[in-house]
Amino acid sequence: MVRAGYERQALDTYHTMMLEGVKPSHITFATVFSACGSLLDAECGRRYHGVVIKLGLDSNIYVVNALLCVYAKCGLTRDALRVFSDIAEPNEVTFTTMMGGLTQTNQGRDALEMFRLMFRKGIRVDSVSLSSVLNVCAKGGFGERGDGFYDQNQSFSCYAQGEHIHALSVKLGFESDLHLSNSLLDMYSKTGDMDSSEKIFVNLSKHSVVSWNIMIAGYGNKYNSEKAAEYLQRMQCCGYEPDDVTYINMLAACVRSGDVGTGRQIFDCMPCPSLTSWNAILSVYNQNADHKEAVKLFRKMQFQCQHPDRTSLAIILSSCAELVLLEAGKQVHAASMKFGLHNDVYVASGLINVYSKCGKIELSKHVFNKVPELDVVCWNSMIAGFSINSLDNDAFSFFKLMRQFGFVPSEFSFATIVSSCAKLSSLFQGEQIHAQIIKDGYVDDIFVGSSLIEMYCKCGDVGRARCYFDTMPRKNTITWNEMIHGYAQNGYGDEAVCLYKDMISSGDKPDDITFIAVLTACSHSALVDEGVQIFNSMVQNFAVVPKLDHYTCIIDCLSRAGRFHEVEAILDAMPCKDDPIVWEVVLSSCRIHANLSLAKRAADELFRLDPQNSASYVLLANMYSSMGRWDEARVVRDLMSDNQIRKDPGYSWGERKNDMQINHSGK
Repeated sequence: MVRAGYERQALDTYHTMMLEGVKPSHITFATVFSACGSLLDAECGRRYHGVVIKLGLDSNIYVVNALLCVYAKCGLTRDALRVFSDIAEPNEVTFTTMMGGLTQTNQGRDALEMFRLMFRKGIRVDSVSLSSVLNVCAKGGFGERGDGFYDQNQSFSCYAQGEHIHALSVKLGFESDLHLSNSLLDMYSKTGDMDSSEKIFVNLSKHSVVSWNIMIAGYGNKYNSEKAAEYLQRMQCCGYEPDDVTYINMLAACVRSGDVGTGRQIFDCMPCPSLTSWNAILSVYNQNADHKEAVKLFRKMQFQCQHPDRTSLAIILSSCAELVLLEAGKQVHAASMKFGLHNDVYVASGLINVYSKCGKIELSKHVFNKVPELDVVCWNSMIAGFSINSLDNDAFSFFKLMRQFGFVPSEFSFATIVSSCAKLSSLFQGEQIHAQIIKDGYVDDIFVGSSLIEMYCKCGDVGRARCYFDTMPRKNTITWNEMIHGYAQNGYGDEAVCLYKDMISSGDKPDDITFIAVLTACSHSALVDEGVQIFNSMVQNFAVVPKLDHYTCIIDCLSRAGRFHEVEAILDAMPCKDDPIVWEVVLSSCRIHANLSLAKRAADELFRLDPQNSASYVLLANMYSSMGRWDEARVVRDLMSDNQIRKDPGYSWGERKNDMQINHSGK
């Protein structure tokens, strides 16, 4: 019954047997424990453990090996070790079971030590025990050679341990064992050594679907979807039928490699995609920012009556949030309720994110309040939602409430709340959060650090931002960008340009945000020649194509210096002429330098592109007034009045100790 998958019925039969007074044997309990292990029923296993001791069968090797398997499968390694220590003469099955249990609970070093103990005791090593220890090496050594857990006494990485096991398997004559060979393939693949995997694969006398799947997964882990696809084709040409694992491994390879086209081809070839396959292809589109296609595919998934799980819903909610699709988000919300997943923390976090991005913060709060067991991810989503909607004081309130309920903030919590301090220009609150970050041990986190730099710069304390920047153990492009932008915001142009050069010298590659920051610094500090040189280097040296913001920065830089011939050359050549911001920058600078002809051209473009914007009318009228051309100034103001255009009042921030106030100028 157990072999046929009827574990619960097998246990019921055992109970009937006991009620009828039939005495169980060691075979009975070996079978009963096998059923408990398959059901992951630890309590049932403990109960029968007591019966075994009472009947004096706890010294039988078959029984205790089966009992070990129960505790190992249920992750109860302490119970398993206690049973193991009482076994007088453990055999190869005993050690193999213990190694499997320790590996399952991420105790790789202990699993390897168990193998060494097996060797020292002279227990016969078979292909199964070698496969088991190779699984330990594979699990601990995921990534590149030399990674994974480390044995301090013998200085062996998982990869080195795996090589030793490989040599031992050859010595013991197990080269032709397909199961062991697959374990070797898996170990080398997961430690990143695909060359060794290739050699083993080529020399196999026969393959199995598992062998091909391992090779496809291995190349997927190396972000090489082309090689993975090549193995899939070879597999089919050799007459092997791909199974669900094959397709999932292939789709995972496409996810990691960003190969959307191949991923979709693979998916479309699947006769009956599993839920895991649907989730994999949805991930391909989501991670490559093709959110529209992800939404279309999710709808197709529903039409084919494939019920989503928490992963499907979390992925599609992420795409809905990115596209700001409120109605689609509501439909997914309804689907989550239909399948009883709306209270799942990952689904709830996705719903909060969708409603927040769509400006429906009350709906976000409604979802949050309905979750029966909140976790830090839900709290983070809610805090981020307030921040997205410029409700930064509410974000602070929720952050405090989260701590009061005993949730420990994560690096995302701190990065979000520091960003709120930056938006409020609240140095007092920012300093308090910084102190808490130091206390909680997140001071070296690269994303938290970038947020702190932004906060100090926006509060005007550039010196403290630079001190913190210099002490950061690791920096990425975002960190450099924040510091360069901070200098630009506060008028330290020379320092921004120097830091930009330091960034290039360090080997970090500038992106489009970097160039916006450094060009802004050049503009604000009249570093015109430097700005032109940096702008020209974007495409030539870094293959960054200028966008609207880059053109706006360089035009502003040249306009402030009165170099209007160069400005007009850029205006004529740039692809994005129909944006009012560029012309507003030109008009503002023309007023300062009294360039009336270009000012009229800029004003005409603004009247066409953004006729209800008061700024263009006010700027042109003020320019005429400053030049004493009162009649033309009056014509512009009359035009403004005729079109019922009102000038927006100005305002400024003011900070008191624990709150903010807005001062309206009304001018």
